[in-house]
Amino acid sequence: MEKSDKLLTIGQFAALHGINKKTLMWYDEIDLFRPVFIQPENGYRYYSYHQSSVLETILLFRELDVSIGEIQDFMKNRSAASLERLLKEKTAELEQTMEHLRAVRKTLDNHRRNMTTLLTMDLSEISIVEKEESCLVTVDIDPGTSFEKQVEMITAETKKYQLHRLHDASYGSMISVEKLCQGDFDGYSSLFIEIPFPIKRDGLHIQPQGRYVRGFHKGRWENLPSRYQEIFAFARRQGVELTGFSYEMGINENVVDRVEDYIVQIEIPVKD
Repeated sequence: MEKSDKLLTIGQFAALHGINKKTLMWYDEIDLFRPVFIQPENGYRYYSYHQSSVLETILLFRELDVSIGEIQDFMKNRSAASLERLLKEKTAELEQTMEHLRAVRKTLDNHRRNMTTLLTMDLSEISIVEKEESCLVTVDIDPGTSFEKQVEMITAETKKYQLHRLHDASYGSMISVEKLCQGDFDGYSSLFIEIPFPIKRDGLHIQPQGRYVRGFHKGRWENLPSRYQEIFAFARRQGVELTGFSYEMGINENVVDRVEDYIVQIEIPVKD
């Protein structure tokens, strides 16, 4: 073959692009990407360096999970317009995937922070902490809302905000400081979901930035009122006034089986 020295063997071409030569053989078999020359005597495949850009486009599409069928359609009708359309579509899908991964990362960070709290903090301690503003999706409830109904409403909200699973977000319950001061420890007004990615929509509850009194309760719910009494006594000693809502969130649900070991984080805003 006179021009074989100007071409690349299948092994050389595969190595150039960091793939297995069996991939090139398969692409040839399905008529997706053909060698520029096949030696009639032995069937050896040869490729031109100038085919590299086409192969790299195919490999990019495969990395973006574009189906073989879609790539074959593109290859049959290659044009700047069709490439621009496909890349735009896949870029949008990639952005969604990246946003989901950022949300997963935030969820993992929250879980890790909670575990660090469990391992390092004195859970009997009550303190004043600084918090950034956050947006919460809320579901209104009252003492008559059944547990089944609460689960149904929360599940609907997670689907609305395109969460893959309930535990892709942090969630908890809200009760007003006014009701707590009145001794109504069962008057929860809302369940909340803290979405782990930025959203701007009407109807969200703003958990304000600022100082919060933070405490923890371990054990059964019926003992929670006594913990609130300790938190309010702490606030009086510190000379601060509590306002708004108390935000309750479980922090160790994924590592305990008994309700006696369940830990609730309680955060209540301090009035400026």
